Amino acid sequence: MKRLLLAFVLLLPTLACAGSLQPLAATNTPALLQAPAHGMRIIALWSLDCAYCEPNLEALAKLQRAHPHDIELVTVTTDSIESHEAIEARLHSMQMDVYPARAYAEASPERINFLLDPNWGGETPRVLVIRADGSRIGISGALTPEQLHKLL
Repeated sequence: MKRLLLAFVLLLPTLACAGSLQPLAATNTPALLQAPAHGMRIIALWSLDCAYCEPNLEALAKLQRAHPHDIELVTVTTDSIESHEAIEARLHSMQMDVYPARAYAEASPERINFLLDPNWGGETPRVLVIRADGSRIGISGALTPEQLHKLL
């Protein structure tokens, strides 16, 4: 019983961080864009008013669940952290609240857009894939099954 309690206490910070919405400022982008130790980090950029974002997020979550040791999925909404209640409600309704989530926390969202990907015009959905070797790709628009397959 003590081991189970200890394991729970050690796991608690991870659980608390996974589903809680965090602000994303310009100073946070370098850490988010850092290459993972292994596999890949997929940053799913979305917004509350995006019609294609929910299917993209669902497809990426399915891909991550199929490869949990190789894919780290992080959601980033381009909406302001001030809309945190609506953002958290949407993430919960999409069952995406188990993944690390960020929301823009600066008055100039274009600056964060540029820092995340200088080739990105701000359209959503957008997916950034950062591999352990440091290579990166960006995909805008609704993901096709072929694009999802190529990510692996």
